[in-house]
Amino acid sequence: MAGTLAPAVRRGYGLGSVATGSFGTVPGLLLLPYLTDRLGVAAGLAGVIVFLPKAWDVLLNPVAGQISDRSTNPAGRRRPFLLRAGLTLAVGFVLLFWGPVTPQGLAAGWVVVLFLVCASAYAFFQVPYLAMPAEMTDSYSERTRLMTWRVTILALAILVSGGLSPMVRNQLGPEWGYRGVGVFVGLLIVAGTVGAWRGTRHVPLDTYGTAGTSLREQLRIVARARDFRILLAAFVLQALATGAMLAGVDYVARELLGSSGMSTVLFVCFVGPALLVTPLWQRYAEARDKRVGFLMASLLLGGGALATLATLSLATTLVPVTVAVIGIGYAGCQMFPLSMMADAAAVDAMRTGSNRVGVYTGVWTAGETLGLAFGPFVYAAVLALGGYVSSTTGSATQPDSALTAIGWGFTVVPAVLVALSLVFVTRYGLDEAEVRRAREVAA
Repeated sequence: MAGTLAPAVRRGYGLGSVATGSFGTVPGLLLLPYLTDRLGVAAGLAGVIVFLPKAWDVLLNPVAGQISDRSTNPAGRRRPFLLRAGLTLAVGFVLLFWGPVTPQGLAAGWVVVLFLVCASAYAFFQVPYLAMPAEMTDSYSERTRLMTWRVTILALAILVSGGLSPMVRNQLGPEWGYRGVGVFVGLLIVAGTVGAWRGTRHVPLDTYGTAGTSLREQLRIVARARDFRILLAAFVLQALATGAMLAGVDYVARELLGSSGMSTVLFVCFVGPALLVTPLWQRYAEARDKRVGFLMASLLLGGGALATLATLSLATTLVPVTVAVIGIGYAGCQMFPLSMMADAAAVDAMRTGSNRVGVYTGVWTAGETLGLAFGPFVYAAVLALGGYVSSTTGSATQPDSALTAIGWGFTVVPAVLVALSLVFVTRYGLDEAEVRRAREVAA
């Protein structure tokens, strides 16, 4: 296995984030508004519709991980899944927004079925994709560099997909806007899929042996991995916070800032800083270690959310600034834990000689999926408690309680979740020295 990877390989692997970032962002940003303000579905029911297909992924992701662990495809253990699942995901996403708008029951059912198809395809792309870094290199630092490229490209993908999708919707109007979003994001997913598949074609992956025993037993072993378990808990809580914030962007822009176009501005402020600060987070990790960097990024993520509550109440012109602080923290909260997860999975494989990397990443992706899916559900529940009024035109007048719910769901709820995650971040113990010892024993 290579220690240091060529820059072209890092870029090629990172291109997969165009697919994962686009699908991970746009449904969380626009699917809830599509249901409440295009199809007229009540906020509480819309939250359930967005949540259920993602909940299915929680069960499917570990299965996808085990299937890829045991794959004997001549083209490689992981890469063939990228092409097949990625292209299926692209087609499913295009169809997601091309369903009927009436009657409401049929329209909502179409969304459930197509989103379920998308979620299933995504599982078989995302899980093998995240498993690859643990097998592409045995270097603790190289995985950080690999994740730096991934998160930088992820930020760009989120910026393009999340920033331009509301503009596509607004420009094309009520009838064709969301359909245009489906086509636009579908093309992005195709680009990311093909890029990752081609960019990693010359990289040998270490097999670490073959995973044995049943999936249940492997999940039990993974659950006993203390550092992985702690890291996962922190990441899921932060994914839940991020999911709630993503779901709230469009509502905050329209109802609190008075312009649907502000959703693009907020998104740029949220994601744009990652393009600049991710390399800086990498340098911080090399100087202070990943664990300290993860803690600092978490503090910025939660602190930025609380600061945004203040600017929404006192000085709305400063909202983009505080959202940018959130974005700086978000960049670190993506890069550090993903690199640390790859370390934990690789250490287990080196110590045991049994490859459970796919199961590790399957469990990880299941947790992330649950958090990102439950985030919009929680936000929808906050809207429902606040008495949010759904409509088919998006122009209903909202009561003051709904406006308060929009702001608190976007700021206070995420800040509390991030604060809870700090309990776990501070308990994580796997460091470079331990990774080095495991590598020496395996050699």
